[in-house]
Amino acid sequence: MTSDAPSPEDPTPIIEARNVSQEYRLPRTKLISRRPTLDALIDIDFHAMEGEAVGLVGESGSGKSTLTRILVGEERPNAGVMNFHGKDVWDANRAGRIAFRRAVQVVLQNPRASLDPRMKVGASLVEPLRSLGVQVDHERRMYEVLDQVGMSKEAVHKYPHEFSGGQLQRIAIARALMPAPKVLLADEPVSALDVSIQAQVLNLLKDLVAELGLTLVLIAHDLSVVAYTTSRVAVMSAGRIVETGAPADLFTTPKAEATKLLVDAVLTVEGGLAGQALA
Repeated sequence: MTSDAPSPEDPTPIIEARNVSQEYRLPRTKLISRRPTLDALIDIDFHAMEGEAVGLVGESGSGKSTLTRILVGEERPNAGVMNFHGKDVWDANRAGRIAFRRAVQVVLQNPRASLDPRMKVGASLVEPLRSLGVQVDHERRMYEVLDQVGMSKEAVHKYPHEFSGGQLQRIAIARALMPAPKVLLADEPVSALDVSIQAQVLNLLKDLVAELGLTLVLIAHDLSVVAYTTSRVAVMSAGRIVETGAPADLFTTPKAEATKLLVDAVLTVEGGLAGQALA
């Protein structure tokens, strides 16, 4: 396994899963039998430095979603630690947990699922501030983040069904930005969008990292998506991180079999339709 642990001379990562394993108990197959288990994550080391854009890529079932839930504090790992600024998230007091929830926000694959269709966009944007107890001028903050994602002020008076998929993903990103997070986890943020719109959203994420100093963790099954957006990529397979490196290195000299399959799946002009589709 290729370790993703920071080198000793590196500063403390802003977010880090260290020696993390996660096991799930499955339903019994027989009335009198031990419940089988599933090893979703096995001895994972993953980190991101402040202001860094890191990719997490792998085929369906590789463990990306499980690791994402641990990184945002939704699940406590069976083994290992989940650190934020060098401190275990699960050992933090109430104030520390609230600070973590404000600092780490998620953008989901389907923006329609993350926005209440009965609520106008303005109400959806304000909701994270209320639930997290962020004391700022709500209206001013709404207009600020809408400008950051390239949406007009008029968006706050409309419902989600009045927007295209690309616009909705911009609004979902704006919603994640409302509490002024330090870390943004984007979980398959462009897979539900038309190809013509995907580059616009990826460029927006790159701009936000540069302009706001955000740390971005981009989760995808498509190596080309993370290669375009991030400077370092971790490849997952069967619950493990099997390779880590710069996107260009992974494209040209992949070492792990899982990485080679991801590279083969990327369609290029030269390769035509030779790439293999991923589930």
